[in-house]
Formats: sequence, C-alpha cells, structure tokens
Amino acid sequence: PALGLFLFTIARDPLRIIILIAGAFFWLVSLLLSSLIWFIAVKASDPQDEPLQKGLLIFGIMFSVLLQEAFRFLYYKLLRKAIKGLVALSEDSCSPISIQQTAYVAGMGFGLMSGAFSMINLLADALGPGTVGIHGDSQLYFLTSAFMTMVLIFLHTFWGILFFHGCEHRCWWEITAVIIMHLTVSGSTFCNPLYMGSLVPSYLLMATAATWAYLLSGGSAQNLRRFLLCKS
Repeated sequence: PALGLFLFTIARDPLRIIILIAGAFFWLVSLLLSSLIWFIAVKASDPQDEPLQKGLLIFGIMFSVLLQEAFRFLYYKLLRKAIKGLVALSEDSCSPISIQQTAYVAGMGFGLMSGAFSMINLLADALGPGTVGIHGDSQLYFLTSAFMTMVLIFLHTFWGILFFHGCEHRCWWEITAVIIMHLTVSGSTFCNPLYMGSLVPSYLLMATAATWAYLLSGGSAQNLRRFLLCKS
C-alpha cells in the first residue's frame, strides 16, 4: 500500500520526490543522533543490571520519538522558507505545491525511511541462526512485523499532515497529540511478543489519525461518498 501511494501520488512529480528524499534524510539524521546517545548510555552503564538496561531502553525509545518530532519541526521550518522562495521566483506569485501536499510528502518521506530500516532489521534477523517459534513462541513474528512496519509508514504520513497543520495554524495541541500518539505506538511494542497488544492499538490510532488528517486537509463525508461511488 505504501509503495502504491508513492507511485500514484509522488513518483511523477520531481518536486515531490525532492521533498520526500529530504524528509527521509531528516528522519535518518534523527535516528543517527538517537543511536549515538543510546550507544553512549549502554557503554557507560552496567550490562548485567537488567532493571537499568530496561530503563535505558524505555528512555532510548522516548528520546528517539522526541528527536524525530523535533526534526519534523525543523523540516517544517525549512520547507516553509523554501515555499516562500518558490513563490518569489514564480511568475504568477503562486507556489507549485501547497502546504497540505508538502506535509503529506514530507510525512511519507519520514515513514518510508522508517519502514526501510524496519525491513533491514527484519532481513538481518531472517538470516539466522535459529527458527522462529522454536521455543513455543509465536511463529508470526515476520508477518506481524510487516504489518507493524506498514502501520508506522502510514502513521508518519498522517502525523506529518497533522503536525504541519498545527505549526501552520499555531495549534500546539495538535502537535502535542502527534507526539502522544507517537509515544503510545512506540511504547505499545513493549507488549511484544503479545503482538495483538501492539498491533490493535496502532491500527486504531492509524484510523483516528487518518480521519483527522483527511478532515484537516479539506475532506468531507460528501467527497468520500463521491469517491467511493466514482462520481465527479
């Protein structure tokens, strides 16, 4: 589904591809910095202290989420200046891309890079050694991980729309809601290997974020009905 969105809504527009790649780069930098902090924290602590290591894991996830959202805000500021530059250079004083479209593409860039790293980790685990579920655990590890990767890609896309709308209209509670949802989804992974404990809340939040983003982008029930009935 994420690949379909990219092919049908982004791939044919060079400007959108540039925005998507830049968004992916911003997410990558946030991951690099959070990984550096995590590496230093682990090396400076006692590896035999299990409670401490679990606390560091929780801290690492929270820090990574906050850092990702901080870089999302920096990317918004950068894109806002870029759009002003495009308007100044255009002959009709109109931007070739709206802020809603920019938010969608930027969020997709964050999501695709996040999904790519998730798939890399899965493929690394798939090389072995070992067999999934050999000790009585769930054998659906790779399948559920694929569904989790997909929901994170979509969530980042919707979060991008909500976050940019909050920045544009100074609705800080929308930005706060995005951060809380991001922390909730990341924290739900602690329920694994009870995968239903992470997948169900994540998909419910995805449906909520999708509806919210659709309405903020100017969508309505009437437009949705026309789309489903293939009416102009």
